[in-house]
Parts: sequence; structure tokens; C-alpha cells
Amino acid sequence: METFLVTGGAGFIGSNLVRHLLKAYPNHRIINLDALTYAGNPANLADLAHEPRHVFVQGNICNRELVEYLFTTYDIRGVFHLAAESHVDNSIADPSVFMQTNLIGTFTLVHAAYRHWMTGPFAVKPAYASCRFHHTSTDEVYGTLGETGLFTETTPYAPNPPYAASKAGADFIVRSYFHTFGLNATISNCSNNYGPRQHAEKLIPTVIRKALSGKPIPIYGDGKNIRDWLHVDDHCTALTQIHAQGQAGETYNIGSRNEQDNNAIAAMLCNLLDEQHPQGAPHAKLISYVKDRPGHDRRYAIDPSKLETALGWQPQHDFTTGLRDTVAWYVAQHATTAKAA
Repeated sequence: METFLVTGGAGFIGSNLVRHLLKAYPNHRIINLDALTYAGNPANLADLAHEPRHVFVQGNICNRELVEYLFTTYDIRGVFHLAAESHVDNSIADPSVFMQTNLIGTFTLVHAAYRHWMTGPFAVKPAYASCRFHHTSTDEVYGTLGETGLFTETTPYAPNPPYAASKAGADFIVRSYFHTFGLNATISNCSNNYGPRQHAEKLIPTVIRKALSGKPIPIYGDGKNIRDWLHVDDHCTALTQIHAQGQAGETYNIGSRNEQDNNAIAAMLCNLLDEQHPQGAPHAKLISYVKDRPGHDRRYAIDPSKLETALGWQPQHDFTTGLRDTVAWYVAQHATTAKAA
């Protein structure tokens, strides 16, 4: 049985990816490495407790001895690297942990893969010829857009917050291992994700959580910051396709051509909550505007043409339906929590 390593697999995207991989690769085992910091949640994996092909390991990607132990013990044949510090506000308050995890952690992982799969630069061990290291990154490395234009794979990097800078550095580390050592590596840069199990601090869960509690819904600045919204399941499908079919050394942008500003997102969520949780309706009355975040990028938008053309990937989730299902998931979670209390 071959083994994949997923880092950050107790987080939002990671826990959804683990489920996706278990289904897509019925003869593979998944080693799930997560430090269970604020973004990792064991509850995201509760339904996998009795899945024999899922092995959870609590640990830090910066721990070289642990990472090398996992590669050796489980003979890791593929890596999906998602573990990262990713909350922009936190990176402004304390950038140091972002530099440690996103830069040193990525180096630790990619170097372990190189040592396990190769004997030297451009010398792959015969049994490991198909092994691949996939690094999952963000569109924030490209900086901010004006009112028009899209990020492509050739857009120059121009990260603004410390989070984006740390992810840009991680991208360059992985890129260097392909160009200098010949490591079979790919990179993806995705737009904003939404769906079940997202961390409570992110925009969509925050709006829902505050509304269900009858508390003010905080929107930064004037609410006109624009993001391209991608359903997490579509992201997981893209990651799997890139890992299986992508060209070594290439970067693929993942987006769904779905630009929405924060005002529109808040309004849509409030309308859906009015339908699904009419107590407290209209929830839009709770929307309030707070001081903008320092260096808040105005607009992100992804051009996924390369991924669509080269690998035939297409997002499958309609945004209206996906958002409705997402709200339903959080409403159900809220009801369960309230009942338990």
C-alpha cells in the first residue's frame, strides 16, 4: 500500500482534502501531520477515527527528526503540503511564527522529500520516479489588483502582508528544489476558499457565527474588497489532478471566476440565514463597519485558464448553491452546540 503525506490535514482545506484522497485513492494510506495549533481542529477528523487508511500524527512540520521519521517509517511516496499559518490579522500582530512555519517548515518538508526520493541532484531513486511534492499556496503572493485584470502564473510576486510574504518565500523554496535538484514538485496558488469546516476567524464563518449569536457582523473598511471565491471541494479536486497529472516544475492557479466583494458576501449570507434560521431576522441589521486592516489588499482575481486547458479541470459548484449548503452546515453545527450546552 503506497502512502501519501498530507500536512495541515486537520485544518479546513486539509481535512476536506484527506477525505477526497481516501475516496480517490482506495489503495493508498494517508499520513496526516498537523500541529493542532489554533487552525487545526480534531473535530474536523472525528468521522475518520475508525478509518484504517488514515493515520493522524500530531506534530510540527519544523521538527526535522519527526518529518524524516515519517518519510522513513511510512515510505512516503507523495506529499500534499498544506500546513501553514494563514490568518492575515495574526501575521500583522506577530509575523515571527509565520516565518518559522511557512518558510522553515516548508524547507524541512521539501528537503526530507529530496533526501528520501533522490540520491543527489537530478538522480532519482528508481523506485521513486513517480513521487511528487505538491505545495499549496495562495493568490495573495501576487499582491493586489486594480479594477481590472487577473492573476496568472506569470504575474510578478508582490506580497503585501507578512503572511503573503512568508507564502511567497515558501513558493520560492519549492521552486528551487525543482530547478536546482530536479525534485518532482508542483505549486498551486488558489483564491479564497469557502465550505464546511472553515476556521471561525475567516469571513464567511465570522458572518454566520456573529449573526447566529445576534452580535454585530464586522466588515473591514467600506466592504468593497473583492475576492474570487472557490468551493473547497473544487479546490481538492484541482489539487488531486495537479498531483496526478501536472507537469513537474509548473505552477497552476486555482480559481472559479467568481468575484464578490465583502458587502455582497455579507448580504447573501444574511439572506440565507433569514431563510434557514429566521430567529433574529433580518440578520442584515447586524452588519457593521470596522477600521480597515493595515495593508488590506483591494482585489484578488484568478485566471485558471492554464489549469482548465492543461488538465481539463472545471469547478463543479455553483456559488449560490454552494453558499446555501455552507450556511446549512454551520446552522446545523450551531444547533448541535446549543443543544449540547
